[in-house]
Amino acid sequence: MVSGLLLTGAVLAPAGATAAPETFWPLYQNPYVPVQLRVHDLMSRMSLDDKIGQMVQAERQAVTPQQAADLRLGSILSGGGSVPTPNTPAAWADMYDAYQKAAVSTPLGIPTLYGVDAVHGHNNVYGATIFPHNVGLGAAHDPKLVEKIGKVTASEVRSTGPTWDFAPCLCVSRDDRWGRAYESFGETPQDAIDNATIINGLQGRSLKAKGSVLATAKHYVGDGGTTGGDDQGNTEISEAELRKIHLPPFQEAIKRGAGSVMISFSSWNGKKAHGHRYLITDVLKKELRFSGLVVSDWNGVHQLNGNNDDLTADEVRESVNAGIDLFMEPYDAPKFISLLRAEVDAGRVSQARLDDANRRILTKKFESGLFEKPYADRSLQKDFGGAEHRAVAREAVRKSQVLLKNEGALPLKKGSKVFVAGKNADDIGNQSGGWTITWQGSSGPITTGTTILQGIQQVGGPRTKVTYDREGDGVDGSYDVAVAVVGETPYAEGEGDRPNGLKLDAEDLSTIAKLKATGVPVVVVTVSGRPLDITSELGGWNALLAAWLPGTEGAGVADVLFGDHRPSGKLTFSWAESFDQLPINVGDGKKALFPYGYGLTYPKT
Repeated sequence: MVSGLLLTGAVLAPAGATAAPETFWPLYQNPYVPVQLRVHDLMSRMSLDDKIGQMVQAERQAVTPQQAADLRLGSILSGGGSVPTPNTPAAWADMYDAYQKAAVSTPLGIPTLYGVDAVHGHNNVYGATIFPHNVGLGAAHDPKLVEKIGKVTASEVRSTGPTWDFAPCLCVSRDDRWGRAYESFGETPQDAIDNATIINGLQGRSLKAKGSVLATAKHYVGDGGTTGGDDQGNTEISEAELRKIHLPPFQEAIKRGAGSVMISFSSWNGKKAHGHRYLITDVLKKELRFSGLVVSDWNGVHQLNGNNDDLTADEVRESVNAGIDLFMEPYDAPKFISLLRAEVDAGRVSQARLDDANRRILTKKFESGLFEKPYADRSLQKDFGGAEHRAVAREAVRKSQVLLKNEGALPLKKGSKVFVAGKNADDIGNQSGGWTITWQGSSGPITTGTTILQGIQQVGGPRTKVTYDREGDGVDGSYDVAVAVVGETPYAEGEGDRPNGLKLDAEDLSTIAKLKATGVPVVVVTVSGRPLDITSELGGWNALLAAWLPGTEGAGVADVLFGDHRPSGKLTFSWAESFDQLPINVGDGKKALFPYGYGLTYPKT
């Protein structure tokens, strides 16, 4: 007997269970065997090259399926905007299956882990259901709904092939100037802890369950606390503050069984996280007992020598020995493999460290059922971007709206005469934000869905007269109300940092001025990834609704504007009185324009 298991020849079967239908050989191919024993058997058959290859992930644009197989790569990814032609679920599945077929055709037949950044739905794929970004989901205060969003996202991802999602972002954003603030659920650790339910939605009952994907808690640790909100910057805080503010969401993620953790580009008191053995090995793996795999961010180890130049042996050695298991090397996989091999041969990286990494990676592959079912589950494509999934997204949009001011202008009355204006009123790209079809996102009709204007038209119904002009031209005093949908245009990290201000742009201010000049009540809807600097303009508005980045279901905004859903969102970010106040966070003694937890609603009728 071995741990309650009966060993018979080459096959391990649960004691008292029906025998397997055939003899499996080698042992690791036997699905009746516990994962730990399968991993041990497979690793005993792996060469050094096999083990090093498993630790490397390349971008699909850099390696063909056969090249990936020849390198024994453990993983492939699609970065933001890296898509097949055409960008359809079927083409994705074909692409994924090609990589998987090549991987399982190698001598050991180890399937690949294919990863994507599905951070608010399967956002790389045209026609996917795009949910509000985390800044909105935090305001919704509905962890069960967030879990449901994870489940829908996982289903759409698996329908196209990939089994690994680089989400959720559990950062605690402490500075609105940061270009990734919208990826945060809020400015307190509890906001991320509450919404870590998305991990359960993504991973399901088990990683083998239909429509489940491996989740990734990111970015470990402190990425939301950099000085000045500088992306990939330096988090200059004590260890006590790091543990109080930034570590708790990762503790929650581990409690919920998150299968992977991604390391942050940022530094802690001058030392890059990608080379931080104390944080990765001592705290994450030993103290917190994280048993999953640790993955680097995109070329993250290239920054360890102080710049982002060519990969060096020192950077490879430092990051491997720090405890990273799988390395996202989009375009430098062969070089990384060569450098790591040399470090192992020289004794500067131990076999034990390689074995720890491989054990973690292979465990997730076995737990995901990839050895038994390596190919895309195309049966899930029937629901991809479908009405049921979009209904979940619309609910999330409704619940994420935060009403910040209302002098009787809301709710809009059905059957009234409404003028709609603003650059974000009829633009699916703008309302979806970054990480939509491409990395930085873009304006325009980039995917399918309902714009906020279309939502107003639909929810208002045939009795409501809706007129639209982006710049506000043609408005006059005959309208009952004017709605300006303004704010930010898409961005992602780096490009989204705003060290010099967060005011509305000239176009927004001009549009609102035209509406105000008519004397009709003006409702301002902000589409943005963070609180904006609007104090000087607020007095001239009759109502203000923060819509955040709602995604493809703009009708959810209209549901709130017309009162079909009473506003229920509450701020998880302190809304600064002025840009000069930043950073501003609950408990720091600064007086906010709208404090953390603020949010109005309509009177019950």
